[in-house]
Amino acid sequence: MNLIVDVGNSFIKLAVFKGDMFLEVLQTEEKNILKNFSNIFKKYPMIRHIMISSVGKLSEEHIKAMAVFAPVSMLTSDSKVPFRNQYATPKTLGVDRIALIAAAYYKYSAQNCLVIDAGSCITYDFLSEDGVYKGGAISPGVHMRYKAMNAYTAKLPLVSSLDFEDFIGDSTQSCMISGVVNGTVNEIQGVILQYIDRFKDLTVILTGGDSHFLSKRLKSSIFAHPNFLLEGVNYILELNKH
Repeated sequence: MNLIVDVGNSFIKLAVFKGDMFLEVLQTEEKNILKNFSNIFKKYPMIRHIMISSVGKLSEEHIKAMAVFAPVSMLTSDSKVPFRNQYATPKTLGVDRIALIAAAYYKYSAQNCLVIDAGSCITYDFLSEDGVYKGGAISPGVHMRYKAMNAYTAKLPLVSSLDFEDFIGDSTQSCMISGVVNGTVNEIQGVILQYIDRFKDLTVILTGGDSHFLSKRLKSSIFAHPNFLLEGVNYILELNKH
C-alpha cells in the first residue's frame, strides 16, 4: 500500500492507495499533519511506501517524522516518468504538473489530452496521443484574481464568493464576481477551443479545488477528476519502485 502526500499552497492531502486503487483521502493543514498521519497508519498499517509531491511548504521535521512510519521519496523533476518530456526548461516544471500528465498518460492512453488544474493558479498541460508532453499555460486562479483586485486598487473589496449566475453585475461586488467567474469560464472555454482547433479527438480533464464549480459552467465535454493529481503521483511512485 502507498501513501501519497500532496502539499499544495493551501492544504495538504493524504491519500491511500492499494496498487492503483484509490482508497481514501484526508485533507489537513500542516499544523495537524502528524496527528492525521498517525491516524492514517493506524487505519492502514500495511502502508509500505510514501511519496511527497510538494508545491507548498512542508518542514524538514515533518518529513523526518513521516520517515519513521515508512520510506519517503520526493517527486522531483528527476523522477522517472512514463511520458516523454519536451518542456524547454524541465527543471522548472512543477511536480504537480508532472503528476497530472502522468495520470493522463495512464488513464487516457494514446489520446490527445488537455489537463486543466483549477487551483491557486490555473494550469493547462497538453499530452499528445504519442505520449509526448508539449507544455501548456499558467494563469491566475479564481481566488488569486479576487486578491489581485483588492491588493492593487484603493477601494475594491476582497471578495471570495462564487455564487453568481448572470453576467451583468448590479453592484461593485457582483460586478467583481461576474468579472472573475465569467472571465475564468470564458478563458478556459477559449483555451479548450484553441486546442480542439489544432488537435483532433481531444480529451479534456478538469481537476483542482475549483473544478466542481467550474465544470457546471463549461460548455465543452470534459471529464472531472478531483483526485487526478493524487493518482498521478501514485503511478509515478509505482514506476519508481522498479
